Formats: sequence, C-alpha cells, structure tokens
Amino acid sequence: MAEIRILLPRQVADAYVDDLIAVDPVTGTYLGVKESATRLPDYSPQGQEALAELARATLARLDEAERQPGADSDVERRCARLLRERLTAELAVHEADEHLRAVGNMHTPGHSVRDVFTVMPAQTEEDWSAIAARLRAVPAALAGYRQSLQLGLERKLYAAPRPTATFVEQLTEWSDTDGHGRGWFEDFAAAGPDALRAELDEAARTATAAVAELRDWMRDVYAPAVEDAPNTVGRERYARWSRYFNGTDLDLDEAYAYGWSEFHRILGEMRQEAEKILPGAETPWVALAHLDEHGRHIEGVEEVREWLQGLMDQAIADLDGTHFELAERVRKVESRIAPPGGAAAPYYTPPSEDFSRPGRTWLPTMGLTRFPVYDLVSTWYHEGVPGHHLQLAQWAHVAEDLSRYQAGVGGVSANAEGWALYAERLMDELGYLTDAEVRLGYLDAQMMRAARVIVDIGMHLELEIPADSPFHPGERWTPELAQEFFGAHSSRPADFVESELTRYLTIPGQAIGYKLGERAWLLGRANARERHGDAFDLKAWHMAALSQGSLGLDDLVDELSRL
Repeated sequence: MAEIRILLPRQVADAYVDDLIAVDPVTGTYLGVKESATRLPDYSPQGQEALAELARATLARLDEAERQPGADSDVERRCARLLRERLTAELAVHEADEHLRAVGNMHTPGHSVRDVFTVMPAQTEEDWSAIAARLRAVPAALAGYRQSLQLGLERKLYAAPRPTATFVEQLTEWSDTDGHGRGWFEDFAAAGPDALRAELDEAARTATAAVAELRDWMRDVYAPAVEDAPNTVGRERYARWSRYFNGTDLDLDEAYAYGWSEFHRILGEMRQEAEKILPGAETPWVALAHLDEHGRHIEGVEEVREWLQGLMDQAIADLDGTHFELAERVRKVESRIAPPGGAAAPYYTPPSEDFSRPGRTWLPTMGLTRFPVYDLVSTWYHEGVPGHHLQLAQWAHVAEDLSRYQAGVGGVSANAEGWALYAERLMDELGYLTDAEVRLGYLDAQMMRAARVIVDIGMHLELEIPADSPFHPGERWTPELAQEFFGAHSSRPADFVESELTRYLTIPGQAIGYKLGERAWLLGRANARERHGDAFDLKAWHMAALSQGSLGLDDLVDELSRL
C-alpha cells in the first residue's frame, strides 16, 4: 500500500504554485518557468472556474496541513495565514462573478495577454520560437476573455462605461500603433531573428487581428450595452475588492478620515517647500508648474532611462551595508521604457525565480521627450531602490526559506505598495530629499497617495466631503468631482489625471493600499522600536521584514512588531 504523504503548509503552498502554473502560464512566465512560454491562460468562464476549484481544493489541503506537528512554527504559520487569506479573498471575488466584467485600463486579461511578452526571454532563436507560439495563442485567449464578458452581459453584470471606453481606445492603439494597420505585436516581433522572420510576422499579424476583433466587439456590442451602467461599485463590491487588494477587512470610514488627515498634514509641508521655490505662490502646485518650465529636466527618452538607471545604482551603492544587506543578485535592477498604449503610471516587474531576468522599472513616456527631475526621484525610490525592487527581489532571493507562494505568487498589493511608499519616506528620513525641488516632488507624490484614499473610497461609496475641506464641502463625491479634486491637488498633466481616475474605476480598493500600507509598515516599525528600545537595529529590522514574504495588512503589523 502506497504511503500517504502528510504535507505542511509551505508544501501545500508550493504544490498550489505548481498547479497554478499549469493553468496560468502567464504566472509561470513571470516566475521564469520555461515550460510556460508557449501558452496563454484560458480566460473563459470554464477556465476561471478551474482556478476557483484549485483554490477550494488547496484550502481543504491547508486545513489538514495546519493540524500537523510542526505547522505552528513561525515559517509555517506565516505561510498558512497568507495562503488562507489570499485564496479566501480570491474566491470571494470569483464567486461574485467579478471576472465576468473585468474591463478597464489595466489589470484585465487583455492587458495580461500583451504585457507578458515584455518579460519573455528574447535572446535566442529558441526564445523567439516560443514567442511565435505564444503569439499564435493570442486569438484563443482573447476569445475566452470575450466569452466571459458576454456571459457578464447576459447576467447584467456590467463593467463601468468610462473604463470600457478607455479599453476600446487602448485596443485600437495596440492593433494600429502607426495609423497604417501595423499593431503592437508586429512591432514587438520585428526584433526577432531573420531565420524566423516569416513565422514571427505571420504569428504577429494573427495576434493583431484578434486584438482588432476584440476591439470591434467591445466598441460595437459591449460599450453600448453598458453605457447606462454606474461608474462606481458601491459599498458591498468595494469592500470585497478592498479585502482583495489590502489583505484585511478595512474600516472604510476610518480609512477615508485618515486620508483627509494626511491631506491636511502633507498640504502644510508642501506650502513650506513651495515658498522656497516660488515665494508667494498661491498654491504648491503653482510652484510645481513653475518647475515644469524652469526646474531641472532630463532631455531625451534614452537619456532619462540612463539617468534613472544611475539613480538606482547610486541608491544601491549607498544603502547596501548601511541600511540593508543585499545579495549580489539583488543588487541588479534595470531601467526600461514602457511600451506605448498602457496606463500612465510607472511600474515595476520583479525578477524571475532564478534571476535570469532581473527586476525592471518601467517609465511610460506618454509621448514626451522632456522630463522634470522633481517628478522622478522619489518615484524611482518607490519603483526601484529601496522600494519595489528591494522587497520583491529579496523575496525571490529567500524563496527557499519561505515558499514559492510567499515569494512570487501570493503578493498583497497593499503590502508591496506600502513598502514602496515607506521607502520614499525612508529616503526623506535619510536626507536624500533635502533639495527643495526634489522634496516638493516627493510631497506631491505623497499627496497623490492621500488623495487616492479620499477619492477612491469617497466616490465609490458616494461619501460626503467634510466641512473643513477646501473643495466642495458638504457635497457628495462623484467621479467628475474626484477628477477635479485630483487634478487640483496634483502636478500631473491632464492625461495622467484622467488615466488615474479611470484606474480607480477599473480596480476599486487598490489605490488606497499605498497610504494604508505605508501606515502599517510605520506602525510595525514603531512597535518593534518600542519593544527593543536602544537596542533596535534598523538595518536588521529591514532585512528581517523583507525576508518574511507577503502578508495582509493586519497580519503584517503583527509580524513586523515581533521582529
């Protein structure tokens, strides 16, 4: 009789990753699994249900694993609480049929299908042969996605009209980047080897045709069907998404009040810095507009990419050994320019599990060639070093001590975004943002994150604007008021502001995690500092904190306070 193997939580988590990769090869590619390279997921209702069944079966196995001797050790306990929290949150979203209305300007199956190509290996003929195979898989993947949206229409589960219109615009750009019928996939495939030229061109044309077909259906069928749907989601759906992105059930009214308190605090600091730049400026954003014209700039797209690379390299050189202890492979990070046709915000992609693909920061240029420095420095401390790169690359580095799930699959958005915002604040604490231009830019970025808490919760829950607000006191939030407020309290250009508001309508509850996540990291540090007193070692705390893997916000504060 075969021996029955009893698993502990980390083994259950890693088995889940293996099974997940089999049905979600996009996740496999981000992890660096070579066998995933030729395939794309099944985004049909049947494919989405297969993911849910895997989650349910894994939770049942976790129940058994948590009863085993040794399951109460710190490493097993952290993994178990993350796996249970994440799979439970994902199932709540699935069982509410949110996948049947996944439309927006980012984080949709359509975006996943395109974006995965940007992280694929593309050095050898074998790599490009896999790319060609995956290009040929695009039509089936997008057809499955369309089936899910069609079922959503039949069930009257509608996406918001504004994100839908933006998605149609994005699909148009992806299918015709030059205005002459040549799409993004053709541009991407053009870098392939001559030996595979015909195969790559044909596969790319097939992928582009599928994008155009989805665009036509979205424009002609889907958009008219949802044109009268609300743009906001209401309290029940918002709470579900907030749990998904923050890893805890938040008190949304308390979070909204916290957003306002941070708004007033940051505004006071901004006024002080603005006075150093443009004395007598009516608002800090008048001073920032002055910097747009007269402040320091980087001229040229390649030049700004190189400058950002230098900024991250210098941060690593300065921080390694003083506030962090970095493995050699964690020290490598690349600056890249984002492909056109996406959202306006910069972003980061983590390294593969074996670090054959390094961590990368991505700058969307939005057609610009001149870039103000004030808007870049703290943003790249956030996206790169000591922000996303140090956290996510460190997770990959210690994956064998954790689990593949904790290091690469089970990420909680608010944990990662909170660390990245904490990283900006850390660089301010360490004296890297003393220049008035750069510090005002940092505070402007902080204000953006506070404003996100206000408008994301406010407009989706239709809350009242407080009486002490300098903006429309006593009125109730709408998307239109949210965009006006955000634009009035940000240095970002109009197209960025519009993209941001569409983002909040697309993924409700995600944007609040930056500020709430930062609060969790700061509280955990304060608790640990109080517990250790004069013996508190910030470098040791940083490395222990970055080596425990992902956790939801409540669990994060608990674990950080123990370190």
